[in-house]
Amino acid sequence: MLSFLPAPIIGLVSFLLYTINTLFWLIPIIIFSLLKALVPVAGWQKLFSYLLDRMASNWVAINTVNQKLFTKTNIIVSGLEKLELKQWYLVVANHQSWVDILVLQRVLHGKAPFLKFFLKKELLYVPFLGIAWWALDFPFMKRYSQSFVKKNPHLKGKDLETTRKACDKFKHKPVSVMSFIEGTRFTPEKQQKQRSPFQHLLKPKAGGIGFVMSAMGEQLNKVLDVTIYYPEKTPTFFDFLCGRVHTIEVLIELRDIDQELVGDYMNDRNYKIYFQKWVNTLWEHKDEQLAQLNKKYH
Repeated sequence: MLSFLPAPIIGLVSFLLYTINTLFWLIPIIIFSLLKALVPVAGWQKLFSYLLDRMASNWVAINTVNQKLFTKTNIIVSGLEKLELKQWYLVVANHQSWVDILVLQRVLHGKAPFLKFFLKKELLYVPFLGIAWWALDFPFMKRYSQSFVKKNPHLKGKDLETTRKACDKFKHKPVSVMSFIEGTRFTPEKQQKQRSPFQHLLKPKAGGIGFVMSAMGEQLNKVLDVTIYYPEKTPTFFDFLCGRVHTIEVLIELRDIDQELVGDYMNDRNYKIYFQKWVNTLWEHKDEQLAQLNKKYH
């Protein structure tokens, strides 16, 4: 609507509105977080969790209004009609920019449960945000390296046990658990350094979602496979705020989670090999999709 303004002005005003929106919702989220911590009663905890998710969902909704107000970005999405709010999803996507997170939140808002990212346990201690993430039931993971477990054998399996406990809260509450399985944002330099066999992607790291599948595979209904494509160039966050991103295409595919996809990634070697092959097949298909989209726009 206000896209006639100079791009830097659009970016600054939009960023200001993002900041105000974040602070507006962060304050009640922190207050309810403290109440949730102080009242360890199951019924109240469940009520607080739903209220906190609603606040976070409203934050996403207002961010979307902000985007529509200042930019004319055309987001073309396919596959949304198959999604349901009462399902449990493992969401995987390619990663090119921090804009990916805004795009995912926008297109999945009201179509799938609120996105939850697995976080390192150390992030629990980040001021204000740590308690907000905890209150919003973001699962915190404690990962031990194989060398560390060898030196401390009593810790074997503790990381998986910690993750399972973190996921217990999702048993009665639909959730979308999000993972960028490349582990970092794609750049041609990283692709070359990795010697990635994929034209448009970095090598996928199966361990992260293998760990998730071991912890909560029986709770998950589907894998929500998302491919994000920017026809012009990979945008920065400020490019997006300024309205310099004109088109984004998002492909969504639902994949079944059968018995073979659920197993013990840490201790079952045959399952680990099978799961890694499945992830690579997923990534080969995604690379083909991106190649086809590249031909479509260029």
